[in-house]
Amino acid sequence: MEELEEEEAPMTIPDLFTCPISLDLFTDPVTLSTGQTYDRSSIEKWLSAGNLTCPVTMQKLHDPTTIVPNHTLRHLINQWLQLGHHFHSHYFTTTVDSLHTLKLNLQSPQVTTQTKIQTLEKILILSKESPSSSCSCLVQLTGFLPLLLELLFDKVVESKLSDDYIQFVEKALSCLMNLLPLGQMECLNMLLNDHDSKMESLVALFEHGITITSKIIIKSLCNLVEAISTSVETKELCSSLGRNQRILHNIVSLVQHNSYEAADPGIKALSALCSSESNRENLVREGAIKGLITYISNAESHENSLAPIAIARIEQLLGLESAKVALINHPNGVKVVVKMIFKVSDHEGSESAVNSLMSICCDSLQAREEAIGGGVLTQLLLLLQSQCNNRTKTKARMLLKLLRSKWIEEQNHV
Repeated sequence: MEELEEEEAPMTIPDLFTCPISLDLFTDPVTLSTGQTYDRSSIEKWLSAGNLTCPVTMQKLHDPTTIVPNHTLRHLINQWLQLGHHFHSHYFTTTVDSLHTLKLNLQSPQVTTQTKIQTLEKILILSKESPSSSCSCLVQLTGFLPLLLELLFDKVVESKLSDDYIQFVEKALSCLMNLLPLGQMECLNMLLNDHDSKMESLVALFEHGITITSKIIIKSLCNLVEAISTSVETKELCSSLGRNQRILHNIVSLVQHNSYEAADPGIKALSALCSSESNRENLVREGAIKGLITYISNAESHENSLAPIAIARIEQLLGLESAKVALINHPNGVKVVVKMIFKVSDHEGSESAVNSLMSICCDSLQAREEAIGGGVLTQLLLLLQSQCNNRTKTKARMLLKLLRSKWIEEQNHV
């Protein structure tokens, strides 16, 4: 009996790998701010024809010139091409269909909150896989990131939240923060749309998280603020956060929280917002100096605290006259900074503390008197005898010289 030669079936291109405009296999996939991906040549033709909308969603493009290479999709296509006939497209089709079902569960108003929570748990498991794994790539590519943003911020947050809804928000935020490093940061710019209604939802969730002390909500939203503030793709959104009084107030209140599990995420968010110079005056106005001083005071009993980051932010903010006034007028402000000069365990933060005192002691007799009363001379001498770096020692000598010269001036005027 003759063996029948098995003919290789032609490769079927998965729909996920075809451009919605040309319907051909992607050669250079790029993503718009709407989260939709197109082949570069196809979308450039669309935009050059004067179209200012996304071809699939028909949403108006926030920035039509911003198209970002979709490296994840390119990686997945290359992986599929390398496997060729040894890896049937049925795998991708089945996986995408399964993910599509999960999306429908989240989108449907008929699905119960508990079922949506279970759906989010499945997505959370998939999103925790290696970033280069097929499943993790597919979760990103099937549009879960924009969907999660809509679910979280596209509705008015009620004044009182049910336990089920709190659990849903916590799961959705966990999924969002897992997917964000894999996804396109420009998706976050959707928070700028719709007359600030989405920003209002973000603020409301922040306030609820603080009220009920939800560690997941607090940490996730602070991490979101940090991600927005450190990405070049969300500069305008970072500025918008910096103008939002309630956002800044909530972050400063977190920094002063007596639990480091709430305060540490707050420090990271505040620190990230400080990266934009335009945000600093508003942060000082909302009490950032007081918050940072309180954090450093509370951190004395917390071994792995972020006090060095806090004192570095104080140093940065002291470029503003309003921050100098706030620090000098704080009952314990100068003394707390003095204590940061020398610590037996490490010298992290010493240079920022010295620089901060240089900044305020130069022109303020009150600051000099409080610094001397707080033991600045002893702290500086201990620092000079320590193993800290030469630059920090040079700064310490400069501060000692400044205090001595100002003291001589004052004596001559007596």
